[in-house]
Amino acid sequence: MSPIRILGIALLAGGIIALYLGWQASQGLMEQAHEAFTGRFTDETMWYFIGGGAATVAGLALVLFGGRQ
Repeated sequence: MSPIRILGIALLAGGIIALYLGWQASQGLMEQAHEAFTGRFTDETMWYFIGGGAATVAGLALVLFGGRQ
């Protein structure tokens, strides 16, 4: 297995974990109250979603297309 695919698997796993942590954070009582009053999640929670989504997409791309020559 090529090092690019291994990196892709690591990014994919890390991205999924970050998305899960963001989802968990968005379900908390304080986060729900903040979202109810401001209409958006806190910056920390949004960075979990943004970073997790980007890492998941990049990891998936590397796993699918990274080992071709």
